Amino acid sequence: MKYYSTKNPAVKVSEEIAVLKGLPEDNGLFVPEEIPLLDDNFFKNIEKWSFQEISFEVAKKFFDSIDEKELKNIIYDAINFDAPVVNIDNNIFTLELFHGPTLAFKDFGARFMSRVMSYFINKYNKKLVILVATSGDTGSAVANGFYGIDNIDVVILYPSKKISNIQEKQIATLDKNIIALEIDGTFDDCQYLVKTAFLDSHLNTKIMLSSANSINVARLIPQSFYYFYAYSQLQNKDNVYISVPSGNFGNLTAGLFAKRMGLPVKKFVASTNANSVFTEYLNTGEYRPRPSIKTISNAMDVGNPSNFERIKWLYKDNINAVREDIVSYSFSDDETKIAIKEVFGKSGYILDPHGAVGYLGLINFFEEVVQDNKTGIFLETAHPAKFLDIVEPVINSKVDVPKRLGKFLNKEKRALKLSNKFDDLKNYLLNVYG
Repeated sequence: MKYYSTKNPAVKVSEEIAVLKGLPEDNGLFVPEEIPLLDDNFFKNIEKWSFQEISFEVAKKFFDSIDEKELKNIIYDAINFDAPVVNIDNNIFTLELFHGPTLAFKDFGARFMSRVMSYFINKYNKKLVILVATSGDTGSAVANGFYGIDNIDVVILYPSKKISNIQEKQIATLDKNIIALEIDGTFDDCQYLVKTAFLDSHLNTKIMLSSANSINVARLIPQSFYYFYAYSQLQNKDNVYISVPSGNFGNLTAGLFAKRMGLPVKKFVASTNANSVFTEYLNTGEYRPRPSIKTISNAMDVGNPSNFERIKWLYKDNINAVREDIVSYSFSDDETKIAIKEVFGKSGYILDPHGAVGYLGLINFFEEVVQDNKTGIFLETAHPAKFLDIVEPVINSKVDVPKRLGKFLNKEKRALKLSNKFDDLKNYLLNVYG
């Protein structure tokens, strides 16, 4: 499979370059030259296949330069945990994406990407430096997914005092090849610093840089795997709607890829918090990015979603075509807390703030859908234990903390504080790697 920039379809690159480079020089995003359709047999037999088997069938369409035996090994090593669909109430289900090592959906993409990058980088006698901007769960997933991987260092930029304590502990307490930079600013500042670094020609002549955000296709594509797996678990596969809590829109874009590959989803709901740039875009036709606002669903605190570029590409910048496949709603922190409380009261199920936003989007949309025979899935993207200070007071009950999460809490923070000025980041990288 070849890839090209959303800003220049004429220049195609290999899978290896798209993965290792991460971001094109023209500041676009890499996209596949085609989104292949899966055949009818795939969907006819999907219930018989394991999560890993489904993932392999999808992955080999996009990474056909990797030997199939090697790709299968990557899949089985990276995705060695479940993503169950759990019934919440009648025709409403949640897809639990928090059963990986850092209890967040980004474990899927981070673990897959680390192994694909390792496969490609082994032919070079050079260190790869990955820059990552995080608003919460990306950093911890990438840090743990790449921890101890040879010839790859990961530099994670996170906004000071704007992520949860547990998220920071998962990012800023690791050693070996993981470096945490605590940035005096917002997530948008962190994302700007990373993008600017990729576009700095001097820096790129000195250091081999890449990205592990969802701007990298090797992080994005594995996020499509669990949409197919979720579908395989449903008893009623008619009129399926999926609500995606959305921040940087990588998760939703992966779902749109799955739909283009043939996954029979009627419509996606893009559920946002107060950072409602995309919701307003669908409602007004105007895209107006702005500085992000801090909310309790912090991983979604993005004022200029990177993957909006890919959504425009998918729909040829035709907003009416976008509206055919996506609806969007935004919700306040108060509404999010009410949803957490109501779902716990009705079913005993504990939502995290991001899943609660996804739940609200699905419920709001279902009020507008006329047919009775419908199935709704919302994505539960992180374990509620990562947000104890928010969730426990709302439900007035204790949340069990999984052992693999609790082990981070007593570790010492190792982050280096840095300003939000690009020159400071550039000088740091040159001093360490240049």
